[in-house]
Amino acid sequence: MINIDFNLQPSDLTAKLATFWELSGKKIHAIENNYDVSKGSPVFTRKGEYTTRGWTEWTQGFQFGSAILQFDATGDEQFLEIGRKNTLKVMAPHVSHIGVHDHGFNNISTYGNLLRLMREGKITFNEWEKNFYELALKISGAVQASRWTPIKNGGYIHSFNGAHSLFVDTIRSCRALVLSHRLGHVFQAENDIKINLLDRALQHIKATADYSVFYGEGRDSYDIWGRTAHESVFNVKDGNFRCPNSQQGYTGFSTWTRGLAWAMCGFPEELEFLETLDDSELEAFGGRANIEKYMLKAAQATCDFYLEHTPIDGVPYWDTGAPNLYKLGDYLGQKANPYNDYEPVDASAAAIGSQGLLRLGRYLMRKGDTENGRKYWQTGLTVLNTLLDEPYLSTKENHQGLLLHSIYHQPNGWDYVPEGSRIANGESSMWGDYHFREVALYVQKLINQEPYYTFYNCL
Repeated sequence: MINIDFNLQPSDLTAKLATFWELSGKKIHAIENNYDVSKGSPVFTRKGEYTTRGWTEWTQGFQFGSAILQFDATGDEQFLEIGRKNTLKVMAPHVSHIGVHDHGFNNISTYGNLLRLMREGKITFNEWEKNFYELALKISGAVQASRWTPIKNGGYIHSFNGAHSLFVDTIRSCRALVLSHRLGHVFQAENDIKINLLDRALQHIKATADYSVFYGEGRDSYDIWGRTAHESVFNVKDGNFRCPNSQQGYTGFSTWTRGLAWAMCGFPEELEFLETLDDSELEAFGGRANIEKYMLKAAQATCDFYLEHTPIDGVPYWDTGAPNLYKLGDYLGQKANPYNDYEPVDASAAAIGSQGLLRLGRYLMRKGDTENGRKYWQTGLTVLNTLLDEPYLSTKENHQGLLLHSIYHQPNGWDYVPEGSRIANGESSMWGDYHFREVALYVQKLINQEPYYTFYNCL
């Protein structure tokens, strides 16, 4: 399990963060100056250069969102121009994209961050520009909510696999729905029936908590506390749950660690968002206490699983049930080894999960649960501290990635295996780089006593 550094403070990372943002800016320029946009969105690196991989268009918002975060962190307006210009130029198709479950990735990272910066006074207020960002977010949330599958006692936003498929990743797209709701958007269907976007977001979060996360009790008494399944499969005719499954993990009965990390991050940030709503608004959906209870249970379970099933430095292997892990011996009792001969690590899961750990830790400490809160908070700092050093921080100028040892799709064999190696390593991904920047910005804002960083600061 992770060896938590209980003495580490955010300010201890100040020097590392300065180096991080200097490297980050160089990587953004390298992509902006050299990537061939005609090939589609950059997804991951191959031999240090970003390339695309057709599956769904879910990473372009991370590309331009990274430039916006770079401006937020450094004040360097050339990065604001990159993010703003490209959001206007190429992001509109992502707002109306009816074929993906990734609106919370693409559009919150671009339109949402730009609107947030305007609300926070970091960019000049302009009424029409504000309206433009708000309209994009309103429509994005509604389009995402339209991918709806009703089930017994609820429903969910279905994945690109089809109506039967609930992905654990999609909890982060609930941000799109709640922002659209809070911006006052009226989502209408046939016969002008109005659909409550907050209701759909909460139903999806509840379905994710009930079916994507395992607790070792009831229906999944055979399983253990906090494990996640990448995909949950339903019978769309009668709304019954059928089985767990996986697309990018090893099996439906093992834990794909990036999927785990999406849940670790998604539940705490939605718990934070709940605090912005009046009790009266939540009464129709079971009341605040009930909603917080199932969200908090899922958040703690997934974070606990991460603590127990990750090597001591906080960086996980790509799946906790990967078939060759046993060949590594006591792999949980030593630092993760991205250069081993048997199974890849996934540093992108660590970047995503560290933010979830920090948010959950802060949330619990504010609620009076100091012991658990401090445990998660210090674990989040511990993981980030690991990532801010080599071999995870990409320091070579000829490598366009920022966070090394990211894995996209191990079962499909999409990740680049360097010559002389038996496993994929040494490469980066758009989601890994973006979330690395996001958690770095989160901590830097705390150090500098800036407004607390949330997705809903754009409201």
